[in-house]
Amino acid sequence: MVMMPGRPRPRTGQGSRATVAIGNLAIAWACLATIPGARAQQAQIDSEIPSLPGGSGSSLGSMPGAGSPALGTAPGAGASGPITNQPASPILSGRPGPTTPKGITGALSNPGAAQGPTSLQMPVTAPESQQVGPTSSGFAGTLDLPSTEDDGPADGLTLDQIIDVTLARSLDLRQKFIEIPMARADVLQASLRANPVFYQDGQLLMYRPGQYNRSEPGGPQQFDTNVNIPLDVSGKRRARTAVAVRAQKVLEAQYQDAVRQRIDDIYDGFVGVLNARQTLRYSRQSVQGMEQLLAQNERLFKAGQVTQLELDRVENQVRIASLGLMDAEGAYRRAQLNLGSLMNLPADEGSRLEIRGNIDIPAPPLPPIDDLRRIALDERPDIQAYRLGLSRAHADVRLAKANAYSDVYVLWQPYTFQDNSPYGVRSATSWALGVTVPLPIYNRNQGGVLRAKMNVDQSRLQLADIERQALIDIEVAVQDFQVARRLIRELQQTVIPDAREIRNKTIELRNRGAASFIDVINAQLDFNDKVKQYLDTAIRYRRSMLTLNTAVGKKVMP
Repeated sequence: MVMMPGRPRPRTGQGSRATVAIGNLAIAWACLATIPGARAQQAQIDSEIPSLPGGSGSSLGSMPGAGSPALGTAPGAGASGPITNQPASPILSGRPGPTTPKGITGALSNPGAAQGPTSLQMPVTAPESQQVGPTSSGFAGTLDLPSTEDDGPADGLTLDQIIDVTLARSLDLRQKFIEIPMARADVLQASLRANPVFYQDGQLLMYRPGQYNRSEPGGPQQFDTNVNIPLDVSGKRRARTAVAVRAQKVLEAQYQDAVRQRIDDIYDGFVGVLNARQTLRYSRQSVQGMEQLLAQNERLFKAGQVTQLELDRVENQVRIASLGLMDAEGAYRRAQLNLGSLMNLPADEGSRLEIRGNIDIPAPPLPPIDDLRRIALDERPDIQAYRLGLSRAHADVRLAKANAYSDVYVLWQPYTFQDNSPYGVRSATSWALGVTVPLPIYNRNQGGVLRAKMNVDQSRLQLADIERQALIDIEVAVQDFQVARRLIRELQQTVIPDAREIRNKTIELRNRGAASFIDVINAQLDFNDKVKQYLDTAIRYRRSMLTLNTAVGKKVMP
């Protein structure tokens, strides 16, 4: 402690009484805050209130409105406390006595306790959107391929339009985007400087009314005005700000990845509507074919060429095909509602949603797989988030090292009044200047620094793992696309034509009496299986194109 007292300046007795009154009033107000039931800036806490559900340690998760970040675990965040730029130590006076400067104790001898690497994104699992996959309703009755697959109504929404509407109206993305301006607020908070501390006290005050005198000596009574100014000598504020800025960059990349995942959900919903719509077309074609077969068998029955049992079997097949059509209509409406839900449309609008698109679209040549790997490593936002998280982890190390040294507090005591009126001499004023320097002997935040360094190693491993997984995603997506493309070509060129020819020849033989009705039904059921296989493969082929876009992180397929 360095003391620099000034020269006392005499005061009159009248002025001393006014100053004593002001000092007593200040001391009385300060003491009032410690009296039970006093109305002051003191926390009134009812310790009998039970813990709320969803609090710390609760299995119910975070409570709605609690402010938990929605973008999930932040790469490079580690597991540490939030940013703060306020001293954690209480303001305490020094020992009673004349001209004793008032210092700061507590966290000054415990560096790193008040600030630490940020946790701007708590480990909260990002909400997973509902996966709307292709409709897989069973094919009841007979099927047939429609003559053509039209693209839908001219005013239907294309895939790009659906994506634009979803990104503009998605409540899930909107609430996740709010994390970014919240991160900007964290940057602002981290860059704020610590406030100076004002302290007013009175010392050597009498318990009973009166003044010290020669028969009852004491004092003199003293009243001090103090201002403690913290000095950030280790650069904690700059380090905090750097961490907060990097955390904001991580959040921005995480939001971009949330957009990528939402677009993948749109892919599922879009292909699901295409699947359900094409299934509905197949089912309508099947009903038409079965009705024609029924009309033909009714004519044969009237001519005495088929039995009542055979006619009943055809009628039963027509009823089964009609039930399949009813189920296909319901599946199509469900697919519309699912896609409309992703677009944040009301139920009545979602049920009327019409899209323009085709399952069997020509795919451009597949880029070389090395190019796809390079694009994914360079542009996938989840990989970018982990790279930025590694940079943030390095910033955490610098912050932990800065937290190893506490602030230096400069004491400025501009006014000290000593009441000498009881002794018949003039009262005096003085000033003082001091400094409080915590000595970093035992605690230099060694554990915090070590933990931050280990977080860097952990973040580096996480980055390597996400890059490895991205390359695997590319391999899987490319393989699935190539296999589906070969299957769809084989089905289009060989399997479906052969099955159709077998069915048609069986019907001709039946018309000439060379085949039984059971043979016709079996040929039709075999053709149904091939039609279902073709539809499933076509949907798989269309979805594999879009999956490749998601795996790469960039649109490379239509």
